[in-house]
Amino acid sequence: MREELYKYWIASIPNIRANKIEAMLEFFGNPEDVFLASTKSMYDMKKFCEKKKIRMTNKNIDFIIASKDMDKINKEYTYLREHGINFVTKLDDSYPEKLRHIFDAPFSLYTKGKPFPNHRKAISIVGARECTIYGRETAKYLAAAIAREGIVVISGLARGIDSYAHTGAVSVGGSTYGIMGCGIDICYPRENINLYMEIQDRGGLISEYGPGEKPLAYHFPMRNRIISGLSDGILVIEAKEKSGSLITVDMGLDQGKNIYAVPGRISDKLSCGCNNLIKIGAKMVTTPEDIIEDLLGYSSRKEDGQLNFNGLLNADEQIIYENLTLSPKHMDDLLTITGFEFGQLMENLLSLELKDMINQPMMNYYVKKLST
Repeated sequence: MREELYKYWIASIPNIRANKIEAMLEFFGNPEDVFLASTKSMYDMKKFCEKKKIRMTNKNIDFIIASKDMDKINKEYTYLREHGINFVTKLDDSYPEKLRHIFDAPFSLYTKGKPFPNHRKAISIVGARECTIYGRETAKYLAAAIAREGIVVISGLARGIDSYAHTGAVSVGGSTYGIMGCGIDICYPRENINLYMEIQDRGGLISEYGPGEKPLAYHFPMRNRIISGLSDGILVIEAKEKSGSLITVDMGLDQGKNIYAVPGRISDKLSCGCNNLIKIGAKMVTTPEDIIEDLLGYSSRKEDGQLNFNGLLNADEQIIYENLTLSPKHMDDLLTITGFEFGQLMENLLSLELKDMINQPMMNYYVKKLST
């Protein structure tokens, strides 16, 4: 138990990043020896860091010395245990193997849910927070199809594409992990509380920030290296030309990850980032197999983006469904296209909604739902 407390202590010293922690461990041997070290030894360690070109300041030394409060450490560590928060460091076998060798890997992680499955392939799905219906449905559809093949879906639990990717994976009982830019005990954004809870059952939550850490703006670009680091590939669905999602792509490229992008219309601002990625070499994704076959070498089923009707639709319903897309279409347009009477159209639209094959994102506008 005391060994765990010393590991927790060294990982939670304010303003001491992983490279400095690792230098201290190299000099002293283990966290307990760092904790018990004299002030003189600390300054000897500072000189050791300087030789290794690691900037250990006097203020850092002050923070280290001031943090040696075993009562406080005990209290904080007890809080973790009481709230189902797991704590893992690079010194532990349970630390995610894929993260160990990335640039600036976090020394420690806070997790809730299941340990990250190192042996399984994983895909990160990222994209616009203010996504379109097309982006929303595409994220859910692709995430569900990929998760159904046993591939882990990773994202950032943010609004938009992140949330829909997690939702898609959860909808088929797949494994998904949310990488957070705040304390592991804070659900951000708040409206994702149900998803926050569901993810813990189907996979887990991971953060390098301790309990109570607010979702500060600079945390999110930092957490992107974890999103990319845990994955075998990164899929971008809807991104502006200078989208934050492209930070994840840049980090993934540095880490040697496969990059995938869903194309969009050339007139849409949210398609610029994805279309540009495809132009410079990202693999274009139009079906789940574009990713599944890369990661697994096979695909056990063929997805074509269409529902398997199996006699579920009558002739009128099928005409309506085939004339809907992921872009909202007004009821008046459907009347013109199908030639149906108003009552006939409304009866069949209601039937399709009840069969969960279409939905109405706004009054009198309809879109098709992709199969999951």
